[in-house]
Amino acid sequence: MIGLRDDTGSAPPPISHAPALVGKIFAEGGWLQDGLKLEHRPQQETMARAIAAAVRDDSPLLFEAGTGVGKSLAYLVPGIIQAVDQSRQLIVSTHTISLQEQLETSDLPKCRRLFRSHPDLKPYADFKSAVLVGKGNYLCTTRLGHALADRSTLFADADYDEVQRIAKWAESTETGLRHELQPPPRPEIWDVVNADSSSCSRKHCDCEKCFYQRARARIRSANIIIINHALLFALINAGGAKAGGAKTDSRGVLFADDFVVLDEAHTVPEVATENFGLSLSSYSVDRALKYLFNPRTKRGLFRKLGGPEAQQLVIDALDAAKLFFEFIGSTLLAQRPIVRVREEGAAEASLDGPLGALHRLLGKLGDKLEDGRERDELLEQKQRVKGLQSGVNEWLTLADKGHVYWAERGGRKQTIVALRSAPIDVAPALRQHLFGCGTSVVCTSATLAMGGQIEPFAERIGADGARAVVVKSPFDFARNMRVYVASDVPLPSPQEAKLALDVLGGYIATCVEMVRGGSLVLFTSYSDMRAVAMALEPAFAAAGRPFLLQGAGVSRTDLANQMRSTGNAVLFGTDSFWTGVDVPGDALAQVIITRLPFDPPTHPITEARCDHIRNLGGNPFNELTLPDALIKFRQGIGRLIRTATDRGVVTILDSRVLAKTYGRLFVDCLPQPEFTVLTRESLKAKFHPFA
Repeated sequence: MIGLRDDTGSAPPPISHAPALVGKIFAEGGWLQDGLKLEHRPQQETMARAIAAAVRDDSPLLFEAGTGVGKSLAYLVPGIIQAVDQSRQLIVSTHTISLQEQLETSDLPKCRRLFRSHPDLKPYADFKSAVLVGKGNYLCTTRLGHALADRSTLFADADYDEVQRIAKWAESTETGLRHELQPPPRPEIWDVVNADSSSCSRKHCDCEKCFYQRARARIRSANIIIINHALLFALINAGGAKAGGAKTDSRGVLFADDFVVLDEAHTVPEVATENFGLSLSSYSVDRALKYLFNPRTKRGLFRKLGGPEAQQLVIDALDAAKLFFEFIGSTLLAQRPIVRVREEGAAEASLDGPLGALHRLLGKLGDKLEDGRERDELLEQKQRVKGLQSGVNEWLTLADKGHVYWAERGGRKQTIVALRSAPIDVAPALRQHLFGCGTSVVCTSATLAMGGQIEPFAERIGADGARAVVVKSPFDFARNMRVYVASDVPLPSPQEAKLALDVLGGYIATCVEMVRGGSLVLFTSYSDMRAVAMALEPAFAAAGRPFLLQGAGVSRTDLANQMRSTGNAVLFGTDSFWTGVDVPGDALAQVIITRLPFDPPTHPITEARCDHIRNLGGNPFNELTLPDALIKFRQGIGRLIRTATDRGVVTILDSRVLAKTYGRLFVDCLPQPEFTVLTRESLKAKFHPFA
């Protein structure tokens, strides 16, 4: 799946200059201050020294660094020095696009300026960087050429128009990346021309023209590679460095002899869980089969390479798939959109026969052809069909006893049925495929610890025994943050739901009105958010306040950009808005927490983990629900103060902070522990935002 590295690597030279140079760069009065005119931050120096030692020793490190420490430079500088010195590759993985963009456009150029500012650092100034994205995001010019030539085989007229649109775009694009083409290409057409195929290879492609092969060359020569967590764990799950050609006994996570930094590492357990399981949907099965032959258009691979027998087998498989997924939808998912499957045989194995017959025929057809592109294509489709067959059978038999299995509905019209699984405990897989690769793995975030201890997080991700360090933010929260807690919002309950929303709406309206800058209002429920939005939007409009709502067809990145540009917007968000949103200055002068971010224990993964903890004699609330909520709460609070000059208000509208014994743990998470208690009657008298 990776296919980006052909060499197997060699043992690195023993010399590592990173620790010595980092000491000179980050020390007070050092080269960072001299070369970039940046202030000395003791916390940043501590972090940079720890990372330099970790990469030198190929050891794991968990480092919590509060907002404003300057994490990026603290890991990029020693990482790049180590990568250049030892001809190894540094993999930097992030969770959000915004951080990835910050690294590319701001932090890496700073590193380059730093390295050019002092003679001892000039050997590192010409480091090479690249961004790694999945193969399916690239256009393959070879496959595009074949698609244009095989018009009658693959496409109806309307489909061919889309191919021509892609071909015209290919003449001007520099990267060939799908997200640059607007409007986006239709998925079934993009399947035919993207690089995620054996047809896109150095054997078949002109490496000077193919966008993916050019990107592949950049990856091979890069000292630092930026990737996102989802792709990182998908590639690890596909075999990691071993799939990339590394020797069995060589170290490395994705490539032979690499080392890794995971920023925004608090999301690692969730993202790894998502990518280490099964995900197979009615939509993906339909697309895979219609790539072979589409009965409606009479087009597809089997129009040329199959014949009537092969086409009929696809029709049989499509019919079987339709009946299979309709049965899952009308039985398991008749009442709820997500349902855990606890016993084997949730449906008949009616897809096994048609997919097996198709798999065998693809093998026979491939064996009849001479070595070349068409044979490679048939054998690749054979493996694809086998993967579908194996996935359905695994789900029906609950084959992995360490996984939880469920079905869910999705898509805009909730008509797509998906078969899913995930590991109940992701630590063993991470222990083996990440921390057990013989190379340095650094996890960093502003929120890894619970009660100042990182050990619970380390245990959860399989980083047992890793060195753990916590450094505080250098910002003056006592001066720049004010915290208010409402004591009279009804506690969450079905009986009080309507009253609670009315009270929340009243608080939000008043607190937003009294704060001149922007307000980010964080919810834990989409339905609550929409209900409050419907009630308050007219008032915001009447007051001339821009109102932004998650889920209204605008991306998170665009909503954050609008908030930055307007300066006094009100943004309602949930889930993903608790983390990774960066709006400095008065454009974000208040964060309102409507509810403590406890995940409901109804999702199959959460339910299965709670069962697992109980079976071991533990307490699911204390060991899972509460720690997750504390980290998410810290992330939400962390949206407010993003620079040393920021100041603003945190308003907590969940009275459980005061009424429950665990409330003290949330208070202890606040960077400013002093707070003022509010009631509806005292709100206007006691609520004093910054002028």
